Amino acid sequence: MSEATEHLEHAEHAHASGNKKLALLIAILALVLAITETLSKSYQTEVILKHQEAANLWAFFQAKSIRGNSAQLAKTQLGLLGDAKDERVRAAIAKLDDTVAHYEDDEKSGEGKKQLAHKARDAEHEAHAYMEKYEKLEMAAGMLQVAIVLASATIITAVGMLAWLSMGIGVVALGFVAMGIVGAV
Repeated sequence: MSEATEHLEHAEHAHASGNKKLALLIAILALVLAITETLSKSYQTEVILKHQEAANLWAFFQAKSIRGNSAQLAKTQLGLLGDAKDERVRAAIAKLDDTVAHYEDDEKSGEGKKQLAHKARDAEHEAHAYMEKYEKLEMAAGMLQVAIVLASATIITAVGMLAWLSMGIGVVALGFVAMGIVGAV
């Protein structure tokens, strides 16, 4: 009878040791999940900010287009209605030419249509890059949640294969986390 009791105590000790390892696995998975979710939300915020930046730049671009078109229209009207020999008319037309050119390309301020379009496209590109990072981290978060559930189920069911599956999914999730962090912006 003491041999059976000793065997039972040994089995209970092994079971308790296994549960501690599973608890550690769950804790590690939960920690990685928390970090992943925090980074994911940060990237999601960047996506929103970059889209807003691009929208603002495109709105500014449109305003410059309207102003440039208005100046072009004024120049055309002045040319049609004004006396081409009048020095003031020629000076006004030259000034409107400069204004139209300024709205098209202004490297000094960086606020010409050419520069604004470039900045807006860059912001859109950055938003897209952050979205890719966000999506990878969201995928990783989902996998980590499944891994935690499987590790927890291992404790209840004592099916060791679930623990191995949990670890495997956790490793794949870490790969997605790495891709999300390292991805280009």
